[in-house]
Amino acid sequence: MFDYQLIRTEGAARAGLLHLPHGLVETPAFMPVGTLGAVRGLHPGEVDRAGAQIILGNTYHLHLRPGEDVIRQLGGLHRFTTWSKPMLTDSGGFQVFSLETLRKISEQGVEFTSHVDGGARFLSPEKAMEIQWALGADIAMAFDHVVPGGAARELAEEGMERSLRWLERSRTAHQAVADPSRQTLWPIVQGGTFADLRRRSLTGTLNLGDWTGTAIGGLSVGEPKPVMHRILEELEPDLPRGRPRYLMGVGFPEDLVEGIARGVDLFDCVAATRNGRHGSAWTMTGRVNIRKATNRTAEGPLDPTCDCETCARFSRGYLRHLFAAEEMLGLRLVSLHNIRFLVRIGEQARAAILDGRFASWRQDWLERYTRGDDG
Repeated sequence: MFDYQLIRTEGAARAGLLHLPHGLVETPAFMPVGTLGAVRGLHPGEVDRAGAQIILGNTYHLHLRPGEDVIRQLGGLHRFTTWSKPMLTDSGGFQVFSLETLRKISEQGVEFTSHVDGGARFLSPEKAMEIQWALGADIAMAFDHVVPGGAARELAEEGMERSLRWLERSRTAHQAVADPSRQTLWPIVQGGTFADLRRRSLTGTLNLGDWTGTAIGGLSVGEPKPVMHRILEELEPDLPRGRPRYLMGVGFPEDLVEGIARGVDLFDCVAATRNGRHGSAWTMTGRVNIRKATNRTAEGPLDPTCDCETCARFSRGYLRHLFAAEEMLGLRLVSLHNIRFLVRIGEQARAAILDGRFASWRQDWLERYTRGDDG
C-alpha cells in the first residue's frame, strides 16, 4: 500500500500510478477541494462522474465544524461524506496562518480564534495528527509554518526551520496514533521564494524519513508565476524520483500544465468551484464570463471540446439565464464544468506523456488556451 509506480517520463513530466487504501490514482491528477467534506455545491456522484480520483478535506475547518469526534463516530470521513475513493487532508497550517491578527505563534503550535464561534483554539503538530487520524483520509499532511508570498528571507527561513522541527514532531505523533496500513504522512517543503532555503528544507525533510510522497507548499500565495516555475525547476532534480510530488493550492489551468512540465504529479485548488460560482468558466480557448450579454442567445455549449455533463446538455444561453435569474443551478453547472476541465488536463497530459508527445501537446494546449479570454 502507498506504492507509487513511475511508468514513463518525458523531460521532467511524469506519468505514474499511486496505490492508496481506497483505490488507485493515475497521475498527473487534479484533486477537487472538499474543504468541509463536500466539493462546494456538488453531489459526490457528480464529482465522481467528472473523473475525480481523489479529493481533499481540511483539518482546520472539519475540526471546528462538525468536529473530528463527530466524524469518527459516524464512520470516518469516507463514510461521512459517502466518497469511496481516496482522500487527502491538509493539516490546517495554511488556514491558521492566514488568520493573521487572530492567531499567536509559539514553538509549541498556534493559538487562534475560531471563525465559527469566536472561541480560543490551539493547533500543534501533535493535535493536527490526532485530528487527521480521526478523520481517516488515506494521506495526512504534516503541520507546517506557512509564510506569505514574497516574504523576506528572514521570515521565510524562520518558517522553513520551524516546519522541519514540526515535521519531526508530526512524524512521531503520527506513528503513535495511526495505523500505517490505513494512512500515510507526507511532509511539506517550505522556504518561500529562496532556492537555497527550499533545497535546505528538502534535504532536512529527506533526512527525517523515507516518505511515501512529498508536498511543496507556500507557492501560489502571491509571488509572480515565473518565480513559482523557477522554484519548481530548482527542486525537481532533487525530489525522490520514485515518490509522488504534490504542489499544494495550485489549480488554475495553465498552472497545471506548467507544473506537470516541471515534474509535479498532484494538484489541488478551490478556484474551480469559486470561479464557477461567479460565472467564470475555463474553456480550451480561454476563460468565459457566462454572465456577459453576448451569451444571451448563444446556442452552443461552454466548450464544444468538453465532455462534462454541463457541456453535453446545456447551452451558454441557458447558463447565462440561470445566473441572471440567480438560480443556484447555474453556479453548480459551471462549477462542475470547471472541475471536469481540470481533471481532463491531467488525463490529457498523462496520455501525451505515455505517447511521448507531451512537449508538443503542452505547446499546442497553451497556444489555444491563451488565444482568447472574454473576461
